[in-house]
Amino acid sequence: MTFRVTEEEREMIQRRQEQSGIVTMRHYLLKMAIDGRVIRVELSSVTEMNRLLSNIASNINQIARKLNQGGRIYEGEMEKIQAQQEEIWKQQKEILRKVDSIVDVAKKR
Repeated sequence: MTFRVTEEEREMIQRRQEQSGIVTMRHYLLKMAIDGRVIRVELSSVTEMNRLLSNIASNINQIARKLNQGGRIYEGEMEKIQAQQEEIWKQQKEILRKVDSIVDVAKKR
């Protein structure tokens, strides 16, 4: 299947393909022909939340090791974990806000 476009149309299609994050023109055109739209989801918030979860898991493991060896935990250690948990909640709310806005845009189409 082939179709013709002007140079201006080709540049516009190419810009949109680059903005979509789809690597090849073929895949972009196929996606557009079948679905009519491309929704790009930015995952930096998810990556940040995973990093924070990993930090908390590491801190909890250190505390468990210390307690198993007869040691004590200090208030500062618990405050650090609580602060990280708060940051995770903020990240989760931001992710949900972004997902909601994507769904709203998709519903309007």
